[in-house]
Amino acid sequence: MNTHKIARRMLERAGIILEEARLLEKRKAWNLVVRRCQEIVELALKAALFWAGIEAPRIHDVGPILRRNAGRFKEPFKSQVPRLASISRSLRAERETSFYGDEQSGVPPEELYTQEDAQKAIALAIEVLDACKALIMEEG
Repeated sequence: MNTHKIARRMLERAGIILEEARLLEKRKAWNLVVRRCQEIVELALKAALFWAGIEAPRIHDVGPILRRNAGRFKEPFKSQVPRLASISRSLRAERETSFYGDEQSGVPPEELYTQEDAQKAIALAIEVLDACKALIMEEG
């Protein structure tokens, strides 16, 4: 299987996770929406890296790798790299908290996130997913 086919399959999985996030939004599970959106961003950006022939390490924020390799991408994706990397970093910061809560204060994740947080996370995930789709799908 070639790298482009694998990258497309990764994007398909990210799309399925987006569907899950939307279902969780309907159930008002705001923290889980944020968690799934982080997963969407991670998977979509790893697909873009893989598409460009860059093996992504098993880390959750690939933004720094994306920035270092921005020159391997064509426009308009290349100019979007700083924003995409920033989104990756911001959602990565929420990964554990959205799932486990604030362990120091003992506040569960359900009490930490709001509908606004969930909607913002979905919008960011869609932005990243759309950028990666445009990059990967246009190449066939």
